[in-house]
Amino acid sequence: MNCIETSQLTHHYSANETAVDNVALRVPNGSIYGFLGPNGAGKTTTLRLILGLIKKQSGTISIFGKSFGENRLDILRNIGSLIESPSLYGHLTAYENLLILQKIYQCPIERINEVLTLVGLSNTGKKRAGKFSLGMKQRLSIAMALLNNPKLLVLDEPTNGLDPQGILEMRELLKQLNREKSITIIISSHLLAEIEKIATHVGIINHGKLIFQGTMSELNNKQIESSSIIIDTNDNVRAMNVINQFVSTAQMQNNKIVLPLLGRNVVAEMNKALIQQQLDVYEISIVKNDLESIFFNLVNN
Repeated sequence: MNCIETSQLTHHYSANETAVDNVALRVPNGSIYGFLGPNGAGKTTTLRLILGLIKKQSGTISIFGKSFGENRLDILRNIGSLIESPSLYGHLTAYENLLILQKIYQCPIERINEVLTLVGLSNTGKKRAGKFSLGMKQRLSIAMALLNNPKLLVLDEPTNGLDPQGILEMRELLKQLNREKSITIIISSHLLAEIEKIATHVGIINHGKLIFQGTMSELNNKQIESSSIIIDTNDNVRAMNVINQFVSTAQMQNNKIVLPLLGRNVVAEMNKALIQQQLDVYEISIVKNDLESIFFNLVNN
């Protein structure tokens, strides 16, 4: 079952600007869903629509198996979110910031210390939030999002501005929440390398269109599909004639022969044929595109 489903979700900021274009998100229960795309691709607008922060223009949104429009308040009670920059009272402590929300949510007051411990801010005492580092502010914002004990956590670029140690700590915190609390997390980012380390599922959006959606394994399979074989011999012109008997899509690039990934048996037969034609084979190697290259290929195409 999916925690979030959208269908034909579309939003225009103007007649000439479509921010979200027929997006059909499928976020499985219990997943960490990495929502990827360049800056301005439509990530934040999509998340704002899902949370009801922007009025939906067309399409449908379903969360926890219920229509968002018909069950808005009931659904929002079970969602925690952090959209763009943290909203904190700088003159208050971490505890006092959470105390304000606790009164709004009417959750047990003990929950404040629970979430402060969970995010590693239990020892901040009387230090005001305005004096926190950016990483501490992000952690406090996560604590605020967790205060109502949500089933779903929606985070927009939560690692923005963090140093490498802060990014690592945020990643481990989110994995812990997903693993130990069974919280479904959708996290937007423009950093594939970071999402690759945490996500179970991925959606890639560009110019408002969802151009890929699936598991991390399916995205990794694209890495295999986009791999190629490099061959170099003492006479690549003659070698090309031999190789064309096995595959018709070989090309000459940088004075070497490049062809799609083939089975081991086919490569062995090809090598045997090259040697039979008295060609010296200097190199047969496999080149795999990394996931970052695949991401940019998807976006650019």
